[in-house]
Amino acid sequence: MIHLDSCLSSDHAPLTITIPIADEIVSTSKLSIPQNSKQETAFIEEVILNFKNLDTSNIINKDNLENTIKHLEVLIEQAWTKNAKKSRITEHSKQWWTEEYG
Repeated sequence: MIHLDSCLSSDHAPLTITIPIADEIVSTSKLSIPQNSKQETAFIEEVILNFKNLDTSNIINKDNLENTIKHLEVLIEQAWTKNAKKSRITEHSKQWWTEEYG
């Protein structure tokens, strides 16, 4: 808020700023699949199998398409969770963001 009524003889006005502070949940672990691992191979094979077995015969409208995509999303998430390894994030964890891969 700008308090123009409090300027007095100055051309400067006092400001009041309200900063909302909310609780933030900071994740201390992550799921990842090591590159070129058995888990990566299993994940990829499971996703490919899910695509091959996906029933697309009933996609006759937008709602059916969205339901089929949601089902595929669930299957991929299950494959990820099944094959991923949980690791703790610490101050010494590798930095994942780079200009090259960002």
